[in-house]
Amino acid sequence: MGRKGGLYINPKKFGGAAKPCMLEMVAFLNCLALNKQNDDKCVRQKDLLVACTQAQKGRPKNAAKTINYHLQRLGRDKGL
Repeated sequence: MGRKGGLYINPKKFGGAAKPCMLEMVAFLNCLALNKQNDDKCVRQKDLLVACTQAQKGRPKNAAKTINYHLQRLGRDKGL
């Protein structure tokens, strides 16, 4: 990250992002690497990864809206 032409990207902004299912994905990819891409031997890791991604599917990305969001929304409704 950093400077890309005239655009500056703040690397700290993306560094703290939550990475759900990262451990499960790494375990599955390591299993595939050890077994020469044969996923029949990685059923347990695959099931754990699928279960994790299914659990994340129903969860909204930004469950807790900030107070600034609500103030802007109320301001738009009032015409401020």
